[in-house]
Amino acid sequence: MLARYPILKQLFYWLLSFSLLVFIYGTAYDSYELGAKIILMLLPVHMCYFYLIAHWVVPRFFFRDKYIKTFFLVLLIMLLIAVLYRMVEVFITDPYIYRFYKLRDSSFTWPKLSLPKWAQLKSPVDFVNAVERTNTVVWICVTLKLFILWNERKQAVLQAELNFLKGQLHPHFLFNSLNNLYALSLDNAPQTPAIILGISNILRYVLYECTAEQVSLKRDIEVLNDYIELEKLRYEDRLELNVNMSDNTGNVKIAPLLMLPLVENAFKHGAAETTDTPWINIELYVSGDTLAFKISNSKPEQPVVNSSGKKGSGDIGLLNLRKRLELLYPGKHLFRYFDEGDCFIAELNVQLSSTAKNKK
Repeated sequence: MLARYPILKQLFYWLLSFSLLVFIYGTAYDSYELGAKIILMLLPVHMCYFYLIAHWVVPRFFFRDKYIKTFFLVLLIMLLIAVLYRMVEVFITDPYIYRFYKLRDSSFTWPKLSLPKWAQLKSPVDFVNAVERTNTVVWICVTLKLFILWNERKQAVLQAELNFLKGQLHPHFLFNSLNNLYALSLDNAPQTPAIILGISNILRYVLYECTAEQVSLKRDIEVLNDYIELEKLRYEDRLELNVNMSDNTGNVKIAPLLMLPLVENAFKHGAAETTDTPWINIELYVSGDTLAFKISNSKPEQPVVNSSGKKGSGDIGLLNLRKRLELLYPGKHLFRYFDEGDCFIAELNVQLSSTAKNKK
């Protein structure tokens, strides 16, 4: 919620800073009431210091690699803020503290207040203390802000990479679908209209529903089944296909398009290229929040060379999938495949999240 409402985030930071300063000053003065009042007087100085550093020096100089200017600006601002802090102390807070204790103890004295204001301002010890006090909380806040900015930029880079990888899947699927349609149209196959309709439904899912970070696993499996049905129309009885998918998906959610490339790869580089009786086995089980997916397919003894002289393009989809898994499920997935002489086997295990957990 704080990320969506920057004002609330700023308010939270300053309430936290105020509480910390009240604790420190209240303990020193042996009165949290006095500590709170003094901090209210000094807080504008802390805020001025923070916003100068965090919203002017850092974005305009530090982020633009102007490190020498950054250093001297920070040093200059630090000294000016310390002077401002001392002025507030000499003219406002110190007299208030004196009156506070004098009302409670008529014999209370504070010798330094008898000195001229200029002499109080020039006190080296008090100036060093002012530098220390102004920097303690402000640099904690600046460090937190830099960490948040670093994390936001890191997330933006990861999201950009994920969008790029996901974007590669769309033309890849469309290209393969057009190839299939072209092959069927050459033979004037009667199942061509049904396949066009099925591809249209899948493309709608790929292009529109998959823009979300996560989708229902049940919906993702429905699309897998739609794709398999399309391929069954294409191969008819020439393909030995065994599909065993669990219906027990509950409210589990998954990043879209993790399994479709594997299924597509099995049909394109397995069934389509096998001259004898091709076969494909697909298994999907869900246990709690863990998905186990396994697919195996026959393959030709000799790799099929395409028109460009290369051996298939299945590795591109597999590399894409591996990168997406590393970004989406770091430490929560297992993906491996075995390229044997007469078959190809891929196994995917992912620890997913449920809708209920996401709402917490």
